[in-house]
Formats: sequence, structure tokens, C-alpha cells
Amino acid sequence: MLRIFRLIANVMGQRREEHKMNQINIHYYKTRIGELILGSFETKLCLLDFRYRRMRTTVDNRIKSRLKAEFAEQDDEILEATRSQIDEYLDGERKEFDIPILMAGTDFQKSVWNALMKVSYGATSTYLQLAKDIDNEKAVRAVASANGANSIGLIIPCHRIIGSDGKLVGYGGGLPIKKRLLKLEQSNIDLSDDEKYNFIAQSKD
Repeated sequence: MLRIFRLIANVMGQRREEHKMNQINIHYYKTRIGELILGSFETKLCLLDFRYRRMRTTVDNRIKSRLKAEFAEQDDEILEATRSQIDEYLDGERKEFDIPILMAGTDFQKSVWNALMKVSYGATSTYLQLAKDIDNEKAVRAVASANGANSIGLIIPCHRIIGSDGKLVGYGGGLPIKKRLLKLEQSNIDLSDDEKYNFIAQSKD
């Protein structure tokens, strides 16, 4: 009988440990561009998004489902480092993030997000160009959908995507924030007079 009790205790302990591992640590962080929700899973950042964006529930449920985990408000070193780097970025002191990330999505979504990460600081691209970058020029709408489903903002820079006509297009944080981020980056790179003029003209449209 004692052996049975010990066996049951061991099984229960293993289940508690498994439950503990299947946890996404989240932290809400107020910044000058709005309140963000940050999430980490197994020492990698899996969520950096606007807390009150329209697709909040959809994005959160996708992450939970993909990682087979639940949210728990708990801080950790990855979230702390992310907050620090966000502040540096918004202060114009950081152009690249070096936080380990975990993309929770389909293979197609990941291909789009990886292409997004190649759009350099201060530059912009379009849905059509992204489609070409992943060798699927006809998938412009699917690329746009994947771009909108991005859950690791700033690091996967979906704010750098503009319309083929040069106008700003949808953004989870809203177009005013998108415009602000692009201006922040543009102000921190060296541009020719013509390039500066073209960017200002696009931003006013």
C-alpha cells in the first residue's frame, strides 16, 4: 500500500512539474507608445504586442494553442531585458534587439516574419515586396494577414510595412503610433536630402 501511495505521489509531482513548465510568463508594460503585453516561454520572448489591439484575443489564443501553455502574470529575466531594450529603442539608443524569440505560428507565417526581420532599421517595405522575398508573389493577401498576426512587434518590425502607393497601412497599435515609430527610426539614420523629402511626403499622406 505504501508503494502505491509513493507511486501516486510521484505521478502527481510529475504532473505539477509539467503544468509549471507549460506556462507563458506575461507582464503588462506602459510605454510612451501605449501599454504593451510581454510574454516569455522557456527563456524566449513569444509576445510583444499592444495590450488593447483589436486582435488581442485571437493572437493570445493562437500562442496558447501553439505552445500548449497558459498565461500567468510573472516576471522573469527575459521580460526584464525586453523592457530595457524597448526603452532604449524608444529613446533612439538602440537599432537592433538581441532578445531570443519564439515564433508561434504556421510555417507560412514564420516565413513572412523572418522576411520582416530583414527589413532594416529606418527602411520600409510593402506586402508585395514581402511576397517576392518569400518567393510567393501571388500570396500578397496571405502575407498581409501574416503581417497583421505578428505577435512580436518592434523586434519583428511589421511597422515598417507601407502600401505600394507609399501610404501607411494598418497597424495593431494604430496608424499614429506606426507613423511615430517610422519617424523615430528615420531621425536616427543618415539620409540624403531627397530621401528625407520622400519620407516626409509619404508620412503626410
